[in-house]
Amino acid sequence: MAKKDYQAIWSSVDHPARYVGGEYNCPTMTGRGTRLCFCMPDLYEVGMSNLGLRLLYHRLNDMADVECERCFAPAVDCIDKLKEANLPLPSIETNTPLGEFDMVLFSVQYEMLYSNILLMLDMAHIPFWAKDRGEDAPILVAGGPCAVNPEPFAPFFDIIDVGEGEEMLPEIVSLYRRFRSRPEGWNKQEFLLAAQQIEGVYVPALNREGARRKVVKRFVEDFDACYYPTKQIVSNLEIVHDRSMVELYRGCANGCRFCQAGFYYRPLRYRSVGKITELCAKLMDETGYDEISLGSLSTGDYPCLKELIAKLRPLSDKRHVSLALPSLRLDTFEGEFSQAAKKSSLTFAPEAGTQRLRDVINKNVTDEDIDRSLTYAFRAGYNSVKLYFMLGLPTETDEDLMGIVEICKRIRELYRAETGRKDVTVSVSCAVFIPKPLTPFQWEGQITMDEMKRRQLLVKDALRPVKGVTFHYHDDDVSELEGIFARGDQALAPVLVRAHELGCRFDGWTEHFRYDLWCQALSDCGIDKRKYLDPQPLDKELCWEFIDCGVSRRYLLSERDKAYRAVATTSCNKGCKGCGCQSLTKCNRKEGLQ
Repeated sequence: MAKKDYQAIWSSVDHPARYVGGEYNCPTMTGRGTRLCFCMPDLYEVGMSNLGLRLLYHRLNDMADVECERCFAPAVDCIDKLKEANLPLPSIETNTPLGEFDMVLFSVQYEMLYSNILLMLDMAHIPFWAKDRGEDAPILVAGGPCAVNPEPFAPFFDIIDVGEGEEMLPEIVSLYRRFRSRPEGWNKQEFLLAAQQIEGVYVPALNREGARRKVVKRFVEDFDACYYPTKQIVSNLEIVHDRSMVELYRGCANGCRFCQAGFYYRPLRYRSVGKITELCAKLMDETGYDEISLGSLSTGDYPCLKELIAKLRPLSDKRHVSLALPSLRLDTFEGEFSQAAKKSSLTFAPEAGTQRLRDVINKNVTDEDIDRSLTYAFRAGYNSVKLYFMLGLPTETDEDLMGIVEICKRIRELYRAETGRKDVTVSVSCAVFIPKPLTPFQWEGQITMDEMKRRQLLVKDALRPVKGVTFHYHDDDVSELEGIFARGDQALAPVLVRAHELGCRFDGWTEHFRYDLWCQALSDCGIDKRKYLDPQPLDKELCWEFIDCGVSRRYLLSERDKAYRAVATTSCNKGCKGCGCQSLTKCNRKEGLQ
């Protein structure tokens, strides 16, 4: 089809900049060499905010004779127009239909995106099931955080990347190129057999249940030398995180027992102050963003954060660029950090309302930490605080829930004592605890929807009289579905197909989510949802445990036991805990961070 056919579509939809490419720092595509398309199954504004996309997109385009384009889930108005014109979903750089690429790569960030994978494949006219695609079909690859348990979507993909992709993806692409250029010709089966020898690669068709081979998670060992592009794409429209970002380190030392990312991204690996400073300076010069974010799972735990800020301030002040410090823990927020951040709302995550429950989940934050950090913040000029909690945590009682209310009251008292004013605002957001794979709570049950509603209303009613406090909570039906797919197996793949047939899409967006259709899809496929939501047996191998993410089952069980005794485990920074994550790699040492 002619490119002008697509241009007619783009000119008639809302926000055409989502689809036309041409952004600043976008590589020029020639249509030669091995052609890849990197897909994010969400809107452009969300997908382009993902740091992983930026890193891997530029990494692949830096390979010789390789070109990587992008594709995002089209908005509803664009879906309708493409279907009316019978045009397959294309890339945004050259308007090439996805089916014409050599490889199509999907980044799967969270469970509520699964339906959009099928939406995009359907619109691209690519068969869902890997077994139904022939020799000349694109190789479909999935990766991202959901690869910790890829089983619900595994049958749709030829290859699944488990772990970090900066080194793994180029190896897969290089292998593909070798097989495409062999004198004896291309053979998909032989390519897949060779691909599964690459560390971190899971080939579902070759790794059948009952004869599982272990897949070892891939990670970049030398993080200071890790590829990091500074000449990054700058979007033509405002995106969710419209700024540049540098990772201070990967992994997390804290070991919160509910947090999948904290275990999945181990071992802990730091970037040096010098390297971060170099990257920030280049990003400031090569992107033009007026804000740069110093990111990680817990930014305040970077050992040399004060020294880093001192080095960056002259550079950022000279270029009129602000520094953002997201993901600060309550026990790491200090006055110096508050001076580096914007004077807007401060965000903290106590997660639980009482010290007992914080010890259960290993959130090493005390009431004294909360009071000290907020006192720093109020002295620095903040008058708005956002707090994140979870409902339904293991061993949680109504007393723990009332602790959330007491924290809010105490914040107001602290603010009044520090400033003499009453204009502080507190925003409380409560998510529902979802037991996730690769955590000490992966065996726990998820509370029922009725119990979710009861606990949400209990907190809401108790906060109602507290002035200046607003309360938000996650939808119980969305949380239930996320829980099903978090611990789901391959029996859920037909459910995804059925849900797509019924019209499910953009399930992470409240206005599009259809719980009734999901219930119908589960029922039509004979699935009892409590199979995935109820407690899982401790003596049974879970469906994702053929994937070795470096943290041992023994360690997770020991942490679960400590949780039920409300015994906390100290940070990895205070000594290795023996989880099995190879925590003594050369890049884990704090020495030499300068």
